[in-house]
Amino acid sequence: MLFDTDILIWYLRGNAKAAELLDRTPLRTASVISYMELLQGSRGAREHQSIRDFLSEFNFSVEVLSENIGHRASIYMEEYGPTTGLSATDALIAATAVESGCTLATGNFKHFSPIAELRITRFKH
Repeated sequence: MLFDTDILIWYLRGNAKAAELLDRTPLRTASVISYMELLQGSRGAREHQSIRDFLSEFNFSVEVLSENIGHRASIYMEEYGPTTGLSATDALIAATAVESGCTLATGNFKHFSPIAELRITRFKH
């Protein structure tokens, strides 16, 4: 399962439902976009290390961007961006999930719901 940034943030803030979801998911994946969003929201080297430790301790595989992910994300932006407001980062996360064959776990169902081929697990904190 590929985890959207929001669930990772909920976990890091101590949310029990996010912890339960991570605990019951044996194969955990995150997009490099989510990793970068976590770094962007942190305050310095100590928090950067905490994020790296968290991903390592939970055995997350961090999916890097590829040509296929970029191509698929650009198609999503062309198709859904004008009508739904899909952001470039969400398009990249969705494309990463589809290209890696993962279900996307997210609390932001509305952001991703227009993408027909994307499998989604809804998270409610």
